Amino acid sequence: MQTSNLAFQPPAEEAAPYLLPDGSTLFAGRADRFAALAGGHSLGDWLAFLGRLSRAQHDALQALPELPLPDAARLAQAKTHAMPPLDASAPPAAWRDALRRIAGQLAADAPAAARRALEALAASDDAWLDRLAAGLLAGEAPAEDAAELPFVAAALQVVFTQLAGRLDASALQPLDAAGVCPCCGSAPVASIVRIGSAIANLRYLHCSLCNTEWNVPRAVCTACGGDKDVALHEIEGGGQPVRAETCDSCQSYLKIVYQDKDPQVDPVADDLATLALDLLADEAGYQRSGPNLLLIGAQGE
Repeated sequence: MQTSNLAFQPPAEEAAPYLLPDGSTLFAGRADRFAALAGGHSLGDWLAFLGRLSRAQHDALQALPELPLPDAARLAQAKTHAMPPLDASAPPAAWRDALRRIAGQLAADAPAAARRALEALAASDDAWLDRLAAGLLAGEAPAEDAAELPFVAAALQVVFTQLAGRLDASALQPLDAAGVCPCCGSAPVASIVRIGSAIANLRYLHCSLCNTEWNVPRAVCTACGGDKDVALHEIEGGGQPVRAETCDSCQSYLKIVYQDKDPQVDPVADDLATLALDLLADEAGYQRSGPNLLLIGAQGE
């Protein structure tokens, strides 16, 4: 039974502050989780399709050549100025190859709206793809491109996951900006309370882009750092592995998933399978503090 898709294994006596993604298993494990969550779910068809998308991400990552890591000057600058070593605003050109591979693998078996978007992406020129990527990474993607954005995000996740997984975790450090990924500077999609001898009951934020995780204290708002007005909420009935953590100080929320309740939880998949929690948090006046990039434009699915 697979309980972790992370490559960095700390010594038994020491908990790792950073967990780098293991590209050989991460997307395959996520695909399995989506498939498991889809059964009997009201959004089952969509979740099953996202499972196929995650499988296509896995295949694209395995086919991806080894990408150049940041040079010594970038790494030195990152260390000196507490900056992320990966520049999320400048994805390697190989992301477009990953996207076209994903589009080719998914198009034939995709819902109609997704198939049209995938076919458009596969036939598009590099300039349009780069504009889509730049807009998405800057949080400024135009609404008319909504149908294409989850697939652009999926390809970007592939390349940044490979890069993050090959960094030196011992060289990472907290950034000046609170609550963002130490590898690429992106916002988290959710947090996860993990199991395992060295990291049992520790909480890690999970990057929405490169899938790196970094340790943060529990019962502290992951957006503003406050600890006085934080509360956990769950769907009536309890016992579920996903809760929404809200903060009255900054009126934000982010989901938190618990491996002790289900060892197979995945921050991305379980987040998308619990959209009812997002609706409840939104109705209560809270704003989500980090995106799920596979959800962008998903209303067109």
